Amino acid sequence: MFGKILYVSDNSVFIENKGTSDQQGDLLNLHLIFEHGDQKVLGEIIELKEDKIEVKLLGEYVGGKYYNGILRKASLNSTIRVINTEELLELVGKESNKNFVLGKSATYKDFNVCPEINDLFANHMCIFGNSGSGKSCGVSRVVQNIMSNKMALAYNANLIFFDSFGEYKNAFKSIDAINPYYNYKFITSRIKDEGDVLINIPLNLLKVDDIAILLQADKHSQLTIIDRAIKYAKIFASDSPEAIKYKNNIIANALITILYSQSTTRQKKDDIFLIIDTCHTDEFNFDTVIPGLGYSRSFSECFAIDSRGQFGEEVLITEYILKFINEEIEELREPENAVYTLNDLANALEFTLISEGFNQNKNMHDDAQLLKVRLNTILHNDLGLLFTGNSFVSPSEFVTNLVSKNGKKAQIINVNLEGIDDAYAKALVKIFSRLVFDFAKDNASRATVPFHLFLEEAHRYVQQDNDVFLLGYNIFERVAKEGRKYGVILDIISQRPVEISDTVIAQCSNFLIFKMTHPKDIKYIEEMLPNISQDVIEKMKILQPGTCVAFGTAFKIPMICKLDMPDPRPFSASCDVSGYWDTRKSITEDLGYKIPDNNQNTTSSGDVIADGGANSGSQTGRFIDPNSLNYSKTGF
Repeated sequence: MFGKILYVSDNSVFIENKGTSDQQGDLLNLHLIFEHGDQKVLGEIIELKEDKIEVKLLGEYVGGKYYNGILRKASLNSTIRVINTEELLELVGKESNKNFVLGKSATYKDFNVCPEINDLFANHMCIFGNSGSGKSCGVSRVVQNIMSNKMALAYNANLIFFDSFGEYKNAFKSIDAINPYYNYKFITSRIKDEGDVLINIPLNLLKVDDIAILLQADKHSQLTIIDRAIKYAKIFASDSPEAIKYKNNIIANALITILYSQSTTRQKKDDIFLIIDTCHTDEFNFDTVIPGLGYSRSFSECFAIDSRGQFGEEVLITEYILKFINEEIEELREPENAVYTLNDLANALEFTLISEGFNQNKNMHDDAQLLKVRLNTILHNDLGLLFTGNSFVSPSEFVTNLVSKNGKKAQIINVNLEGIDDAYAKALVKIFSRLVFDFAKDNASRATVPFHLFLEEAHRYVQQDNDVFLLGYNIFERVAKEGRKYGVILDIISQRPVEISDTVIAQCSNFLIFKMTHPKDIKYIEEMLPNISQDVIEKMKILQPGTCVAFGTAFKIPMICKLDMPDPRPFSASCDVSGYWDTRKSITEDLGYKIPDNNQNTTSSGDVIADGGANSGSQTGRFIDPNSLNYSKTGF
């Protein structure tokens, strides 16, 4: 079959082709060994021609171990043979306490691809592929295989899935059937089933950066406003004597500033009442009694406008307010373990704008208005329910609770973001990722508690945002660059790698590429990964669903790997269009109508099912429009 070596060019060897057409059917992608003395070089058949075979040189075997790269090219006198079982196992690996079964080799049907767990999961990974190429099923199968490996338990695993459409629930919800010590936790934005847990992020854990991301801030001036608002929210949520004294001081200063401003009396009254409505104390509220000489007025009565267009009790109220101003009062430190709600934050933001004079600056006013609108949007929809401020929660308590279920360790945590707008979903994923990353960084025993962040539809979150400009960093880029040494690993799952941050992809060491056909995505992968061969690029264009090209630090050579269908499967299958289009089936089975077999489309009562075809006009009886039927029986 293999003749002599004709010539060696660059990294390829060209061999005389002596095989028959029948013999050549399974040669493509077969691996050959070139032996000469103590040299043993590995090559892969990449092209078959009638007269010659092209073999690409990949690496060498030294002492039974395979090493990528060629120090000495194959000699013209080398002996040529097909790779043997021992050499092949060195390439594909075998299941053990350190290796797990990824899938089946598409080239060698009786061999599994078994990468080392550490090589694959201790480094960032990308899973790319077109819609329908098998990404979700592939990821589900990989995790199921990890959990099913009886030689290596994964009890302390923390696999956190950020799931855009709730796909993985079906694949992982019965993970305890593999091992009763394994647990699955489903955290969701919409509770549907028993056991679902509502997403709950304590507000006290959010920093200025988190609130800025949540409110889609895009200017540094907005950070100043947010920082002040958070401080006021914490202070106004406290009832300590020091806090009350400080609150009265800042309220009084704000009121005096307004009273002495050049605004109209009506505008002054509106601003003052807005402050009292949003941030009030016993000393400053609408019903507070203001004592005078022989009489008294309520706070609101002092601001009645007289016939001259002035406040009737301006002197009285001014003297009262001045009593609470203390220029020597020290800046109150933010209370420890402060608890506040989104409503508190909204009120504090309103107070900040007035008390700090931001409303007097048009640019600052406009920037602040955007923050107010976005915060109120969150407050008045279901998203606001995901942020709580009922009790103080420490960062370690939050992460511990995140990976726990009913007092037991949960290995798979599925965060379902279904139904959340892209901008807010991105903010939530960033907040979760930052909290996990900070927890890992603060761990005294570095990298002893690994976390894997699986980002489904990662192009929704891992984008080239303006975070670096605004905050000085992007959390995904920070995790990509620093997370590995702390045990925080990104697993990027996407159908559009071109939309993902270059920095993140550049830090990924392993790739599972399912079928990809978009020229921009293929070119992007080729440019981002300079060591990827043209052969791998061509292979990813023609892969069958569920088959991927696996390459990176966990793989000795790029391999075509066929992953078994997960059991159970994720909710990622295509819609059964023809099945759901079959209106007649719905009518006959669900609504009790019977269609005769003679294609007359008449029911037993003489009714005719309208089909819009030529036969409709020739029927007798009353036509039934499917759109007019009562679909309540079918769950509509």
